[in-house]
Amino acid sequence: MARTATRPGKHRFTLALAGLAAMVSAAGMLPATASAAQGAARPAASPAGTVDAAGTAAVLADCGTGTYHAEAVLSGSTWTARRGGSTVYTGTDMRAAVQAAINSLSSGRTTKERVVVRGSGSMSAGSRISLPSYTAIDVCGTINVTGSGTGDQAPIYARGVRDVEVQHLNVTGAPLYGIFMRNVENVVLGQIDMRLSAGLGVRIDNRGDTSVRSRNIRIDNVYVSGASSHAVETYGVDGITIGTVTARNVGESGLLLNETINATITRVDADGAGTGTGYAAFRMANRNGRVGSSYPTNIRVGEVIARGGGRGVFCVSESGGAVIDRVNISNTGNNAILIENCYNVTIAAQSGSVTGGGEIRLAARSEFPNNSNITIQNLTVTNSAIRESPCGTNITIRNNTLVNSSLNVC
Repeated sequence: MARTATRPGKHRFTLALAGLAAMVSAAGMLPATASAAQGAARPAASPAGTVDAAGTAAVLADCGTGTYHAEAVLSGSTWTARRGGSTVYTGTDMRAAVQAAINSLSSGRTTKERVVVRGSGSMSAGSRISLPSYTAIDVCGTINVTGSGTGDQAPIYARGVRDVEVQHLNVTGAPLYGIFMRNVENVVLGQIDMRLSAGLGVRIDNRGDTSVRSRNIRIDNVYVSGASSHAVETYGVDGITIGTVTARNVGESGLLLNETINATITRVDADGAGTGTGYAAFRMANRNGRVGSSYPTNIRVGEVIARGGGRGVFCVSESGGAVIDRVNISNTGNNAILIENCYNVTIAAQSGSVTGGGEIRLAARSEFPNNSNITIQNLTVTNSAIRESPCGTNITIRNNTLVNSSLNVC
């Protein structure tokens, strides 16, 4: 028999995630024409997705359509990189061809110029394609990463730059990182697909200069399978909008936010994320959501879906300021939800379900202040439990339907 357990509380958050809006802006578009010195631009069937410095989005079209300034094209086994009528590379090395096309763009530019890659090839895990500022790249093919490497190598790499865009990218193999970006500003990742055998999918951080956050990041749609680490990870980011992160059988988290503020995420969809570990479909850590010395609501998540894997939702190490509207969690090997030393967090502001797997747990380590201002509500909990230990401050457990499940809270 189902029973409803409620506990009075002072706060109830009913924030709903606003949908992602896309507005076509001429200011954010790559130019419709270009001079011979810039490279011949081709007519666009429909606009390529770009973003201007203010973050105004244009519609992302099919790969390779729209205007561009340089290209790298595979014919047979030969790569040719061109800028307009000039050939800047010919050979068998995909990475060298793409980098040559990028390097041929206008020096000192202050608006984006675009490179289109047409064809599939391989590159070493110990190498990278580097994006300078004001560069958009559209990869119409697959980059297969082979061999080994160390450090921060990645098929797509950007550091200390601004206004860069990856419109389409498919990666296979075992990169250290599929995309690695450090201390960047005004970044757009469009349609990203990584079917890996090892490595981490997308990492965006500020670890080169921690006094300055990476800012104004937009990720539309990322699919990552087979990574040995996280599908998507941020560290030290201010201002990120994510559409959907889909993670399948990754070794650690589906989406991990570290020390990140002002984030809006539509959906995290994870199956088999962090199996046998304490990682989660969606994890917040290392003072994620902390603004100054407080935790105003600034992390907004529409939906977290977790099937199997480690945990469903995990908030830890003085993180918070988060509202998750909906959760759908089943058969996790570790906690379905673990809130540990977190502040101002609402789970299931709108609705949710937890079925089987590990319990919903509110816990604390002694080295950090205990949980406070936590709300767990609107859940149907089946064959599981809700447990609070030790007791936190202003903990609200309400409007939850328990089916063959226990409630043990303060």
